[in-house]
Amino acid sequence: MVYLLKLGELTLKGENRGEFEKVLQHNLKMLLAGITAKISVTNGRYFVDVPEACAEQAENAFSRLFGITGWALTRVCEKTVNAMLIACIEEARVLAGKGVKTFKIEARRTDKSFPLDSYGIMANAGQSVLENVPALTVNVKTPSSVINVEIREKVYVYSNSVKGLRGLPVGVAGRGLLLLSGGIDSPVAGFLMAGRGVSIDAVHFHAYPFTSNEAQQKVAKLAEILGRYTLGVCLHVVGFTDIQMRIKERAPLPWSTVLLRMAMMRAAENIAAQCRARCLITGESLSQVASQTAENIACTQSVVAMPILRPLIGMDKEAIIHISEKIGAYKTSILPYKDCCTLFSPKHPVLRGDIKEALSLFEKLDINSLIEQSIKERVIYRL
Repeated sequence: MVYLLKLGELTLKGENRGEFEKVLQHNLKMLLAGITAKISVTNGRYFVDVPEACAEQAENAFSRLFGITGWALTRVCEKTVNAMLIACIEEARVLAGKGVKTFKIEARRTDKSFPLDSYGIMANAGQSVLENVPALTVNVKTPSSVINVEIREKVYVYSNSVKGLRGLPVGVAGRGLLLLSGGIDSPVAGFLMAGRGVSIDAVHFHAYPFTSNEAQQKVAKLAEILGRYTLGVCLHVVGFTDIQMRIKERAPLPWSTVLLRMAMMRAAENIAAQCRARCLITGESLSQVASQTAENIACTQSVVAMPILRPLIGMDKEAIIHISEKIGAYKTSILPYKDCCTLFSPKHPVLRGDIKEALSLFEKLDINSLIEQSIKERVIYRL
């Protein structure tokens, strides 16, 4: 069985395209690990030949591959007009058997030596289908299905392409460290940045025994789900109990959440440097909660120099939930286990913190040694 994979944004990369395609091919091989597959590349198309018994596994892999706009099961035949027409008729019969009523032919002729030009291919193939598959009629404006014909080193005929994840291959934009909570937003943020080519590591902060082991297991599951799209996730689990107790003891209650976020950023930046990440990634969405006002975001990022990427910053909750459901994270994200961000959460938090005041309060906590110790004692999982 041969599948055709279509490249999208990669075709615009000019001199960098070759490097991007190498990463895409590597990622494809990783996702197809355990499957006997032959991969070939030609002019913006990837062809993957797999045994019929592995079709479901292969399609699952394609659905998790960033860097392709779509894929389709494809008929391959010799580069003759007669063989091309027979393949179109066979494809049309399959469509008719599925209840399709209308169709059109679309053609792309990379090999200009083929006897028919694109219009001739469409006209002849359409006529042959009409003569041999009476259940189908032509509708060039709103067809139920499109039969695609591509003339390359061979003839490729396919219909009903499945949409891919698009974006860029994971790894072409370096590595980022995702602050992964147990909520809906952060896994979606990681997924979106993976779609821009970022390899994802993750850090989770817990406050055991105030937060449960189930909460940590929930986060590990979210990391595992995210790893299906990112070729795995290295999850750093960091104990923050002592730090949260220090904040509770020494800081004004309204500032507790902002100061906790500052401590997390400081710890995350240190871990990111150790795992060679170039940026931090958060699931912050502007004004979604008190700690995510523009002023408080400025406070939380004031203790780090590393870039912080916030792909959800302008998205509403409904849009975020939609993506969470799409990637299979939503049901896990809503499990009722509290994370440390909700621990000791003030009833009336500061809404528009001043950076100078935030830095002064943070300095008075004297928690750098506690942060360093928590990083040393962290547990690392490869998921």
